[in-house]
Amino acid sequence: MLTRAALIGAATVRERSLLNGANIMTIADLAQIAGRTYPARRRTQNLVGGASPIQATNFSIGNVTLEPNGGQVPWHNQEQEEVYFIVEGTGEMCLGEERMTLHTGQAVYIPHQVFHQLTNIGDTPLRMLYCYGPAGDVAHWRQELDGTLPRAGVDVPGLPAGARPQCTEKPRA
Repeated sequence: MLTRAALIGAATVRERSLLNGANIMTIADLAQIAGRTYPARRRTQNLVGGASPIQATNFSIGNVTLEPNGGQVPWHNQEQEEVYFIVEGTGEMCLGEERMTLHTGQAVYIPHQVFHQLTNIGDTPLRMLYCYGPAGDVAHWRQELDGTLPRAGVDVPGLPAGARPQCTEKPRA
């Protein structure tokens, strides 16, 4: 049987804090997170991961606001699997060859490496939460800011028939 001292000696810093009763609670306050605005007319605020005070190894979570009538998370894929949860609003979700309308209170699962896009099709902002894992950066954020996002149907597979076009505009200087 391991003694308390042996347990503490073998524990990680976080585990030691728990064993010693130290305060380990970390709060991310959405009202205090400026986030980043992207060319496709959305603002992303990292709640877990990225610039957030909360860091995790196995997942990242964020709040995304898509501007009315066309704000978008452009067509992309990534290594991580992901879930989008629509907090409020109406959006067109493209996933692989499928296209559907998502509404407030709905979630969609996005398998890893599958191309996907979410576009606000309503007259009010669409707000959604994403959760992907494992944690880490996703290439499409930097590609969008740099104007190098692969183009649907040209550099990567095309969008489903009838889908809103992908935003690939480089930000204006």
